[in-house]
Order: sequence, then structure tokens, then C-alpha cells
Amino acid sequence: MAEQISQREFLHIPVERIIPDPAHARRRLDAEELKGLVNSLQRLGVIHPLLVQPADANGQYRLIVGERRWRAAREAGLATVPALVHSCSAEEALELQVFENMGQGVRQPLEPRDMARAIARIARRYEDQEAAAGHFGRKGAWLQQATAAARLSPEVDALLETGRLGSTSTALQLEKLARKDEGQARELIERIAQLPEGEKLPRQEVEQVLVRAGVKRARKPPQAEADAEYAAPARPAAPTPADSPAAAPGASEPPPWESATPEPAVVRRRVNPGKVRQVAQLLGVSDGDEEEVLARLIDEFLALKGEA
Repeated sequence: MAEQISQREFLHIPVERIIPDPAHARRRLDAEELKGLVNSLQRLGVIHPLLVQPADANGQYRLIVGERRWRAAREAGLATVPALVHSCSAEEALELQVFENMGQGVRQPLEPRDMARAIARIARRYEDQEAAAGHFGRKGAWLQQATAAARLSPEVDALLETGRLGSTSTALQLEKLARKDEGQARELIERIAQLPEGEKLPRQEVEQVLVRAGVKRARKPPQAEADAEYAAPARPAAPTPADSPAAAPGASEPPPWESATPEPAVVRRRVNPGKVRQVAQLLGVSDGDEEEVLARLIDEFLALKGEA
């Protein structure tokens, strides 16, 4: 592997001399999501180099990694893009595409409060919310959601710093509780603050207070069938002999409930727990709390669309 890395060459390559890889693992690019990247490249250029390989003797290069950046660079009107040139087989190109998009520890998102503070610092350069959100290619309502964690009260922020609160999402809910019922929020914050270092108040106790105050929806009780991958349809009750002509002596036709084609099983789609944990980390919510992850995703989507 060291020999392969030493053969890579860093160049600034004209955008038009790069061609996409028809065998790339990524099959779909969302044009709407690409707008934010286009906006970023227009302001800052390409920060992370693309990975390409020679395509032919005419000076063209085929993309290995970075198709979104390349397409956004074209839309942004950039003449050249930074790239690492690396000759490799189709099999190695596929592995590079997969490991790049898995992250593998190379890219780690900022902690939610750090990200919120950084966005807030950039937003302060602008006169109003719409202009600041436009810098990121988003609508104004998104900015309030994106910077909420930067406006935590000192008491709640301290609970996160000491680890007595498990997630930024819970901290934001505490802030909502304080706006609705300051006394109840103060009592809960004091209870959490009195915990020994490294110990957290059970999530269920925090949720109970938030639910009673109407800040959080009540969690549905667990059901045994929720873990089943398939749910078999209920079999209709057999009619009594008096009701069924097929039950009469000498009848040749079987009862209808035995001859009817069974209904197909209802398939329950199961969410990959690893994906839930990954999204939870990005959103700053509790790992494995699918309801909380869904609620935050809905908030983020509405803010993105300007409907929050």
C-alpha cells in the first residue's frame, strides 16, 4: 500500500478534462442537495482534493472519488480542481469509493454544540437571518434550528460539559421546558446538577417531566410483536355448522375458510440500528432512541424547507 501511495501525484486539473466513472458505486445524486455544495465552492473553492486516474492518452482523467465535488465545481464555474492522480484497478477503485464514503475515521462531524457555535459566528457577519442562511445555501428558518445549541443557558451547557446530560437534544428540550415552566425546569436542572460526576439522571425520569409539560411526546410502550419481522394475518373464525352449507352431510365442497388463498404476510421494515446510531451522532441525540432521532429529523427537514 505504501508503494501505491507514493505513486500519487497532486495536480490542479481543468474541470472539463475529468470524466465520471460509469461503474461508480454511487448511482444517484440529488440536484437539490448539490446546491449547498455549489454555494460553498463558489465562496471557498474545493477544500478536499478529488481522486482520479488517467483515462486515456489525451490527457483526460476518470474520477475515482469526488463526483459530487466535481459536478458542483462545474456548476460553480470553477476552471480547475485539486486532485490526486492515482492509477489503480477497477477493484481497488471500488474499495476506495466505499471506504471514502464510510469515513473510516478520516472524517468526523463536529460535536453539535461546536457546529452550532461555528455557524453562529459565521452568521454574525450578516445583517439578517435570511442573508446568513443564504451563505450556507439554506432558508432563514434553518438558521434558528442550526444554531439552537449555541444559545443554551450556562446551567444547561454545564450539564452537557460534565456529562450529566447525555445529548444536545435533551439539553434543547430542557430549554423548551424552561420557557414553558421555569420552576419545573429549574427543579429538574438542580436535580441533574447534584448527581455525582460521571452519573446521569435516567433518561426515563427526564422524559417523564418533559412529557408532563408537553415538551416531548410520550413514548409508546414496547410491544412484543414490534420485534417480529413478519406479522401473520389473523385467521378468520370458522363458521358454525348451522351457518355453513358446506358442513352439511354429503357436501363435497370444503369450507370456504379452508380453501381460500391465504393473505400474504405483512412485512415489517426494520431500521438498521447502525444507521440509527450514525444519524443520532450527527444530530446529537441519544443513541438508539429512534423516536427522538425521527423527531429531530422532522425538525431539520422542516427547517431546511422553511416550514419550521
